[in-house]
Amino acid sequence: MHIAPLSPHDPVELGGYELLGRIGHGGMGQVYLGESPGGEPAAVKVIKPTVVDSETRQRFAQEVEILKTIWGARIAALLDADAEADPPWLATEYIEGLDLSRHVALHGPLPSLLTASLGATLAEALTTVHKQGLLHRDLKPANVLLGPNGPKIIDFGLAVFAESSVSLTAPNTVVGTPSCMAPEQARGDRPLTPAVDVYALGAVMLFAASGHLPYQAANIHVLFHQVTAPETPPDLSSVPDELVPLLTAMLAHQAEDRPALGNVVQRCRAVIEAQGYKVAQARRRLTTHTASPSPLLDSLLPTVVAPSLAAAPTDPAGAGTGTTMVLSPHAPERTPTLVDRPASGSGSAEPSPGPAAPEPAAGADGSAPAPPAAARSPRGRSAQRLHSAQARITAQRLREAYAARAAF
Repeated sequence: MHIAPLSPHDPVELGGYELLGRIGHGGMGQVYLGESPGGEPAAVKVIKPTVVDSETRQRFAQEVEILKTIWGARIAALLDADAEADPPWLATEYIEGLDLSRHVALHGPLPSLLTASLGATLAEALTTVHKQGLLHRDLKPANVLLGPNGPKIIDFGLAVFAESSVSLTAPNTVVGTPSCMAPEQARGDRPLTPAVDVYALGAVMLFAASGHLPYQAANIHVLFHQVTAPETPPDLSSVPDELVPLLTAMLAHQAEDRPALGNVVQRCRAVIEAQGYKVAQARRRLTTHTASPSPLLDSLLPTVVAPSLAAAPTDPAGAGTGTTMVLSPHAPERTPTLVDRPASGSGSAEPSPGPAAPEPAAGADGSAPAPPAAARSPRGRSAQRLHSAQARITAQRLREAYAARAAF
């Protein structure tokens, strides 16, 4: 996940979370990387002050209430929120890793084994959501994060209670991502059913396996026409043969023709087992294949040298010398694994790592830059709190990297 430095106009603290950098934005708000007083990373979503009004607050409060009801191992958890604050904010679990859209752009489509594993995993996650009486309504590659413990679904801002007529969306208004939207959702039909999430999951699996979505057009009106026209089939080119029947069913034009999520899981298992794997093995291979090679946050930090500790005089001379502990922030390298495509002669199936985090410029004499003396203090009541050294160093290095790249 790309982390950009804070701008001079960004807050440095919200609800007790120290903000370290920007990790996303949209028309309604900004998402920051934050850190709790105890050092827990979080994705902190903030509504832009320019769009805050009574309706926006009501919609944001609805999102918070929905997130409180959602749980599951594959759902980014809500940590804290305040819809009445100025500005309104919420904090969710931070997942370190690329989203599916960026992973495919950098490393190419997933092989069929891993696509089937991804499909089974996300289908189970959506089943949990549906059991709680909710629909996601905006599942897409950018809302699937590939973390170190496997994929997770984020962004339930458009979630609604299934078969509910209660909605803040104006009549005849279509909200969502057209390229992953079921035909009935694109037409503005009410009420929506779990079949809309089955269709969106099919679009996500299609993208994972082929690198493209069911429909593509430069003009939004043409795209909506393609999605809603029953005579226009989805583009399944470049999809492995073993996945075509399942994706054809999931992307069926009529909602009643799509399989239930439980059936999706079983058919994904069949694809996996036909290649000689157990579903748990495929899940582990998916995580190994998509996880970042080293923690992104730790890559921004220097090696930490702990203070000297008094050691027992075990040497023959009985000298009371201290012991220095050097703590490396980098995780061990991953063990290369094979997926269901043949490996090249001497290469390994290890995916190439993503772009390295920017390093601050060296000094004029070629030496490494000195560590920052101090970081900006948070405003308000939290100013008296001592934040972790990691938070301060991370924030300072992000600012230094931004300054090194700036044209002014």
